[in-house]
Amino acid sequence: MLLSPVFLILALAVRLTSPGTAFYRWQVVGKHGQPFVSYKFRSMYSNADELKHQLEHLNEMRGPVFKLTHDPRVTRLGAWMRRYSLDELPQLYSVLKGEMSLVGPRPPLVSEYVRFTEYQKQKLAVKPGITCLWQVHGRNDVKDFDDWVKLDLDYIRRWTPMLDLQILLKTATEVFSGSGK
Repeated sequence: MLLSPVFLILALAVRLTSPGTAFYRWQVVGKHGQPFVSYKFRSMYSNADELKHQLEHLNEMRGPVFKLTHDPRVTRLGAWMRRYSLDELPQLYSVLKGEMSLVGPRPPLVSEYVRFTEYQKQKLAVKPGITCLWQVHGRNDVKDFDDWVKLDLDYIRRWTPMLDLQILLKTATEVFSGSGK
């Protein structure tokens, strides 16, 4: 309820600055490989999914995940929202539904999950989260998905409520510093 004015302003801004819906429905995989639909504020042009295959050769991440620092599919408003992770706010709905937690390994897209190795699937032993170790330790520098998975498995091994609190505090610092891309 407290964030509803922020949601309304961001949703209107998305709609007014580029054609399409305010929210992006992404098909992701959660704990033990269970698929679910989550939401983000749309930070890319409406046809971004169709254009992805044209950009695959520019992928900066080794492994099944696609990352591109200066992705041309991202709108100007989307770049700003991503910088401060505001596009992620609608995932709180998935937390309320019990599909995600605040802290945990990031959920992969279904299209990424089908290419996971058995080693990479271990990150789904727990409920996925909005933020994770990867986002506060190397978010923009990790270029190999297996290094990302190592961070997720380290989180799972070392989990405590205190670790979650530390990650949430570091996330807040990252968000307010505008380190997102």
